[in-house]
Amino acid sequence: MTAATKIKDLTGPGRTDRFGVGGTDLGTTAVAPDGRLVSVFGDTFEEARVGGPGWRSPVVLFGDPATTATGIEWTGSAGPGTYAHQVLDYHHGSVLGGRRVSTVLPTDLITVGGEMYLHVMVCEGLGNVHWTEVLRSADNGESWERTGVAWPGDHHDGLFQMLTWARGDDGHVYAFSTGFQRDKGLVLQRVPEDRLTDPAAWESWGFRDGHWAWGNPPTVALTGAYGELCLRRVANRWVLALFDAGGYRIDVLSLDAPTSDLYRSARATVLHGTSWEDEDHARGRVAQLYGGYIVPGSTLDDLHLVVSQWNTATNWPYRAMQFRADVSRLAAHAA
Repeated sequence: MTAATKIKDLTGPGRTDRFGVGGTDLGTTAVAPDGRLVSVFGDTFEEARVGGPGWRSPVVLFGDPATTATGIEWTGSAGPGTYAHQVLDYHHGSVLGGRRVSTVLPTDLITVGGEMYLHVMVCEGLGNVHWTEVLRSADNGESWERTGVAWPGDHHDGLFQMLTWARGDDGHVYAFSTGFQRDKGLVLQRVPEDRLTDPAAWESWGFRDGHWAWGNPPTVALTGAYGELCLRRVANRWVLALFDAGGYRIDVLSLDAPTSDLYRSARATVLHGTSWEDEDHARGRVAQLYGGYIVPGSTLDDLHLVVSQWNTATNWPYRAMQFRADVSRLAAHAA
């Protein structure tokens, strides 16, 4: 198993200036119905730093899927003109639903049929989630609307905030989630894909009366302290990439199924957190890293990840980068 190596910066000077994107992060990515890559970013600013003019979130960039292997090339953005506009209508610091909202952050998106769905966290400051909700796009990610589906921030004891989801071959969407405080483990949900926007259709995977079953109250499936998550089907495997905040690293798990025992599943660290003085992007050492979103088109021996970095002392770098790793050996040991 080799550490992930950097392909290139995806955002920042020389990469996304024409979209008014200087500093940004996250970049969870899915394939739109029309075949384009749709990447959704969080707090975005016009200058190459955190703060300054042009604060918006979420924003969308479109990528050419043929460029995955060498680093995503951006072909456009959501909004009129080339400027990447905020795709949800609200003002930072305004009051929504009786609560003050500083920002709305994306956690993951999914394509089902001809529509795309985006799960977001409505926040007052980082880590304080008032509620989460689902947005929908019927035009390949160009515009988004609220579906009216929302969950309170304390849903499932605060473990249904940071979410990732993927379609199974049984008509269900499976979703792992955790809190946004980076101090909690993971729980698992599923929902019929044709009822994604029906909260009553979601059911939890839980342990009760001596066995695991759907419909039980949710049981933590993996203890720890986690942040950003990304569940995808890769070469007929379920692959879960996660930011292990407690271990200061990004790990990848290979699963037979979402209900596999996550403690016994094959797992590898592909990126290690480090100090700014000891960074080495060619050897998988990244300061103040987070994220870790699987890029569509990845294979197990060529797994591409969108990784974020934020120097909180100087507010730059604040960017998304693309790394690749060979995790093919995980498949032989998956549980």
